[in-house]
Amino acid sequence: MMRADFAPSPSMPSFRQNSPLDALWQTSVVVWVLLAGEGLAAVLALAPAGDGNRWIHFGIASLAIQWILLITLGLLYALRRPLSAWRATSVAYAALLLLVLSTWMVSGTGAWLLADLWPMDAPERTRWLVRLTALAVTVGALGLAAFQNHWRTRQLAVLAKQSELEALQARIRPHFLFNTLNTGAMLVHLRPGDAEQLLLDLADLFRAALAGPHEIALADEIELTRRYLEIEALRFGARLRVDWQLPEPLPMAMVPALSVQPLVENAIRHGIEPNPTGGCIAIEVTQVNGWIEIGIRNAVPDASTRTPGHQVGQHSVRARIQALTQGHGELETRIVDGHYLATIRLPL
Repeated sequence: MMRADFAPSPSMPSFRQNSPLDALWQTSVVVWVLLAGEGLAAVLALAPAGDGNRWIHFGIASLAIQWILLITLGLLYALRRPLSAWRATSVAYAALLLLVLSTWMVSGTGAWLLADLWPMDAPERTRWLVRLTALAVTVGALGLAAFQNHWRTRQLAVLAKQSELEALQARIRPHFLFNTLNTGAMLVHLRPGDAEQLLLDLADLFRAALAGPHEIALADEIELTRRYLEIEALRFGARLRVDWQLPEPLPMAMVPALSVQPLVENAIRHGIEPNPTGGCIAIEVTQVNGWIEIGIRNAVPDASTRTPGHQVGQHSVRARIQALTQGHGELETRIVDGHYLATIRLPL
């Protein structure tokens, strides 16, 4: 039997991003940047050195500042791929340089358009440009300091979440290991070949589990689930039937490692194990409108044979999906036509 190395493939896309720029493409961050620009415009309009109508000053400053901010954000977004390979300090310097360049671009365009209404000689134009540059550097440095604190807080939150997920995974593994070793002990004398295959499959599963919370290709996750079902098939025999509904080829996507297997384990524990005649587990993968859906369906047993669940596996899967997709993915569970359906939804 071919052995597979279930490690993240570098050629596959990943939802988890490590560049500080990724925090900029959040709606709340963009809104706060624009509000900060309005605050700066208000400060400039209310400055004691200002004269004339302050509302006009506020309107002109607001228009110029918003254009500068939007151009800077646009340039950062256009350069996000090459900048993602840079160190955080280098990205900060690049952002500050782009802010200064955007300031020169907007101020130069404004001076050209308003040359008749606001005439300036060469020395005055130079002093004006120097003041704007100093203002851009000062405001940019303050903004970078604030963003650094935001990014550091976000990284600490990710580390805390990762520790929580590792603790959740640690609570799942002993239960699965206990069942598997019991199955192996029963087979070692009666069916030694099956016992050997069980240990090989178990080794693959634990290699993926001990690697920690990471993402792997969907095809590798499906293969790990097959290995798990091979182990459980040795325990349940004909009582366990599996209906695979997979597209060819599988979507090129990344999923949290061991995210499908705990849901299949729940389906066996609560749908197959209590039923003396066993049952069927359906595993379906579909791709719809930029989303991948992975559904695990099992029959709901009678109330008299149901066993209450602790939902640790579901909680772990849900938390890892949200961490991987930054809150966009989800795990949904519901009962449909007498069947329990767990569905993982991931954005492509």
